[in-house]
Amino acid sequence: MSDTAEILPIVPAGASVLRQVARRVEAAELPGLAGLLEQMAATMRAAPGVGLAAPQVGLGLALAVIEDRADYQARVPAERLLSMERTPVALHCLVNPVLEPVASAGEIELWEGCLSVPGYMGLVRRWRQVRVEAQDAAGAPVVIEARGWYARILQHEIDHLGGALYLDRLTPRTLCEARLWAASWADRPVDEAKRALGA
Repeated sequence: MSDTAEILPIVPAGASVLRQVARRVEAAELPGLAGLLEQMAATMRAAPGVGLAAPQVGLGLALAVIEDRADYQARVPAERLLSMERTPVALHCLVNPVLEPVASAGEIELWEGCLSVPGYMGLVRRWRQVRVEAQDAAGAPVVIEARGWYARILQHEIDHLGGALYLDRLTPRTLCEARLWAASWADRPVDEAKRALGA
């Protein structure tokens, strides 16, 4: 995928396309979607973000792109990376993904943001490990077993395809402005932030 592709406008919260279930992509459509996937990847990188679903660029299609680059992670303290179980994830796309939690791995509550809700962060409880069945850009079946932050990205993007935002799963009272989050809560334990915020 190319970094020279057109940057698309990101749809903000409140747009109806973000609240509708994305339709399944048919095999015959895939050859014509290569350019869109390149644009989505370029848009995600320009934001910057670690995932972008088609509804976020105004298209109700069951498509998402994901990438968690090492250079993004270089700005995060090593201790926080470890607690997030966060490691680099190569750029890839998901077509028609179906997610199953690995319930035996439990859940974890961490801070999240969203490109469609710019400037805010909030605590969200999600499954620590998931299994995703999907297709790649060529229509070949793929199975992803993911844990930690990658599992969280997958859940976040696949939620978009079901018409959900992270705000719907937010731990009450934890929504905060991103600059305040960075200054006050980013490097402090989640339980401490929850107590201070009355969550």
